[in-house]
Amino acid sequence: MCKRLLSILFLLSALYSITNSQNITLKAARANLIAVIDSIFQNQVNQDKIPGAVIEIKKENQIIYKHAYGYAQKYDYNHHLLNLPEKMTSDHLFDIASLTKVIGTTTSIMLLVDRGLLKIEDPVYKYIKAFDTPDKREITIRHLLTHTAGLYEWYPLYYRASNKKESYKIIGELPLMFPVGAQRRYSDLGFVILGEIVEIVSGLPLEKFMNQNIFLPLQMKNTIYNPLTTGKFKKIAATSHGNPYEKRMVYDSTLGYKIKEIDPAQWNGWRNYTLRGEVNDGNAWYANGGISGAAGLFSTIDDLQKLVDMLINKGKQGSHQFISEKTIATFLTKDKFNNGLGWMMDPDNSFIKNGPEGTFGHTGFTGTSISVIPKYNISMIVLINRQNTGLLSTGEYYNVNPIRLEVFNSILKYQKQIAGQ
Repeated sequence: MCKRLLSILFLLSALYSITNSQNITLKAARANLIAVIDSIFQNQVNQDKIPGAVIEIKKENQIIYKHAYGYAQKYDYNHHLLNLPEKMTSDHLFDIASLTKVIGTTTSIMLLVDRGLLKIEDPVYKYIKAFDTPDKREITIRHLLTHTAGLYEWYPLYYRASNKKESYKIIGELPLMFPVGAQRRYSDLGFVILGEIVEIVSGLPLEKFMNQNIFLPLQMKNTIYNPLTTGKFKKIAATSHGNPYEKRMVYDSTLGYKIKEIDPAQWNGWRNYTLRGEVNDGNAWYANGGISGAAGLFSTIDDLQKLVDMLINKGKQGSHQFISEKTIATFLTKDKFNNGLGWMMDPDNSFIKNGPEGTFGHTGFTGTSISVIPKYNISMIVLINRQNTGLLSTGEYYNVNPIRLEVFNSILKYQKQIAGQ
């Protein structure tokens, strides 16, 4: 009996030692990850490469790290350093730019598909008569979601439109630039049209559909178009000083956006102040009242995490099946161009480079990004207000892809450490 008791005590002691050792290893790995991330972002802020940033990393049900760096606004319109730059916090709203495409529009299409109100393979002309033409009849919802419809990649709608009805009409009338389904050419216009389809199928304005069917149910209380109209949001990260890069897209033919029917001088409604709470995207702001399927949403890092959690949990919000597992799988299955529906999945993408199979994410022009690694149940959200430092001497904004990749690689390294590889 005594020997048996000693054996049990020895076994328990061994198990305790192993568990304690694993906990120490886990804590060390996490501490190292945090140190690396702090170094990455603090160096960028100290060198004035970026004004500020917020990051959140989550594994399973635990937030590994959430932190804010730098400033919500550092410079004024004349690129003068503010006397009292506002400190960045994790509560600040960001113009999430093209994350609108996945957070808002793709999720809206998911819900409509899940409810049987439309099908991925439906031709677009079923909903929009302007697409019932010989060149556009083949275009499906899938083509729009995968950027393979052959539409213009970008077009300054505000030169010819001042509201969303006029914008929809112009896109419907534009000729195709590429053969349908032949190649992936990232197109803002395709997602503007997806926004129109959401409105037609649901019978609701785009912003109301998203709010009632996505943001309220998921308790994303700080995700909204045109946040300044509510008067309740005081913490908003500043973006660009007017639209200098977009103006360059119109005026500088070397960027490849020269459009024969557009005379750059025929419109001059450019903003001449620092944007804070107004969407940076010109088509969303000037031509669509701040609301578009391609851009326009503002959100916080915690709100974005709620939608990411739903996706990584295969459509579940807690114990509630918000979107069916089947629909989630459909949207997160790669096509022949290595991308999902709406979501980017190609491991050659710089912000998820060499991610394990099933990794997905998206980026936004303002400096925002989401990366999700379902294999490890890890997500990474990075929000950077890169535009507030202004254009570089090259006429471009500072490239934050190396930051995204550094953080992504540090997370992969962390996963290997805790897995004992």
